[in-house]
Amino acid sequence: MHILCFEHGRFWLVINEKGNMVTARQEPRLVLISLTCEGDALTLSAAYTKDLQLPLKTPATNAVCKCRVHGLEIEGRDCGEAAAQWITSFLKTQPYRLVHFEPHLRPRNSHQILDVFRPTDQIAYSDTSPYLILSEASLADLNSRLEKKVKVTNFRPNIVISGCGVYAEDSWDELLIGDVIMKRIMACSRCILTTVDPDTGVMSRKEPLETLKSYRLCDASEQKLYGKSPLFGQYFVLESTGTIKVGDPVYLLGQ
Repeated sequence: MHILCFEHGRFWLVINEKGNMVTARQEPRLVLISLTCEGDALTLSAAYTKDLQLPLKTPATNAVCKCRVHGLEIEGRDCGEAAAQWITSFLKTQPYRLVHFEPHLRPRNSHQILDVFRPTDQIAYSDTSPYLILSEASLADLNSRLEKKVKVTNFRPNIVISGCGVYAEDSWDELLIGDVIMKRIMACSRCILTTVDPDTGVMSRKEPLETLKSYRLCDASEQKLYGKSPLFGQYFVLESTGTIKVGDPVYLLGQ
């Protein structure tokens, strides 16, 4: 098995005037914005919009804001007026701001969201875990059931793995990728966000969610954890830190 892609860390967040997180669940066109880092520069890009370049390290003179992500408080350093105006102008709905999570800021605790996580598992702005793994085979299986195929970006994993069986990731307990050991905690329950077309920013509210519900619901014994949401991809946490890169072999340590 091999790792195929790894997105930049999820340390930036769009917030509204009340400090609440804003995602493509509320603003589907957010998926059209790409954020890239090169050297000391952070670049915001979107179609038919001039790129905005910001310093990767947000000036220490910028205010630290109190924000809320899924009801839990967290902080973020405001990225400035230019970033706020750029996002607000692109979305054209209401005023928004961009904040950045810095290493010294207090993170959220995954255990406060779901008690299957360990008290030591921490996250910034991700839903519940910073590592979401999905296999190419699972995506191909889903697409074989759909009239209109979807992309891996509909599901926003940051690690995509090739060379394994369909839904093999459901049974992986521990992986070695590069020099990093990762432990599986739980499946990812899917929401309306998966129905946002990553190319158009249009939310259908139907597919692929409806098809997933037809064959990827949890067992009755797990309904307290997952409810009636379909499962697709797996959340992992770190057992040891290190470096992984595109093309790394993936070794199964425990199943």
